[in-house]
Amino acid sequence: MKNFNIARYQAYPFDRLICIKKAGVKNIPTTKIEISYNKIERMNGLDDLARIIFPGNRNHQKVFLAIFIELKYTNGQFISVFSPLCEKYGFTPRMLETVRSKMRRMGIIDHVCRFNKAIGYREGWIFSKRFNQSIIALSERMVKFQKNGNSLQEMKDRDLFRYLN
Repeated sequence: MKNFNIARYQAYPFDRLICIKKAGVKNIPTTKIEISYNKIERMNGLDDLARIIFPGNRNHQKVFLAIFIELKYTNGQFISVFSPLCEKYGFTPRMLETVRSKMRRMGIIDHVCRFNKAIGYREGWIFSKRFNQSIIALSERMVKFQKNGNSLQEMKDRDLFRYLN
């Protein structure tokens, strides 16, 4: 088997290792969420929600709270740009972009374009319903998967288990 990490040059009789870097963005923010039924039961406020969505990173929790609270209390729950929040709350644009991108991927916020009539042809950010709908859909699917099915479904489930082993 050929090792493609070793370059062979005509001018040099020996092999040299090449350091291979992945193309693209270096540090893609993780979408890890720490959810347990105990944490959900004990959740009282936005600070607890921030700790669940951004576990172990107080800076990201602070940015999340700033975005969430500003969007919540802005007239019409619409913000055209988030950049003034950096100066107002004292965090970096990079942290803002990291948290904003995670919130968008999770479906908490959504970007609307100026061609949207419902928003009044403005471009900016709003709360999204996708996160709420996906959590409800997950709960419904868990109930559906736990219910007893017919014998054909049981065979499919057991075949799936054998396939994974």
